[in-house]
Amino acid sequence: MPPYEMLYGRKCRTPICWGEVGQRELGGTDVVLETTQKIDEIRERLKAAQDRQKLYADVRRRPIEFMVGDRVMLNKCLVDDATCVPLNEIELDKKLTYVEEPVAIVEEELRRINNKTVRTFKVQWKHHKNSKYTWETEHDMLVYYPSLHMAWITGT
Repeated sequence: MPPYEMLYGRKCRTPICWGEVGQRELGGTDVVLETTQKIDEIRERLKAAQDRQKLYADVRRRPIEFMVGDRVMLNKCLVDDATCVPLNEIELDKKLTYVEEPVAIVEEELRRINNKTVRTFKVQWKHHKNSKYTWETEHDMLVYYPSLHMAWITGT
């Protein structure tokens, strides 16, 4: 079933099919030739636009290679000494992904968001001793880090 028929529950009635029922010609050969030429012209223009965009992207693309001992960033952010993680401290799991773990909850705050009061926690992360804190919701703490959340609530 054609998509139009599925969507609207009836056959598509284009101006080509509005004539009388029976044998008919869709159009003269000049209309078919003109339409074919227009389609070819549109394809050429689309191809030219795609080629321009590809050229623009290729000129700015450069291969990135690293040597042993190079310092690399794991994400895009400004670098200072507090955010640099020594390579020997990076722990990877079996899928070779870097997992950052929370160490402690530093602060608790009630925030008003869209007529709701949400309890949030300022969390310190494992490899960022001085500057890397994030605010996490109580729901996220309960789901992902329940032991840390319970330690904060009980005060241990």
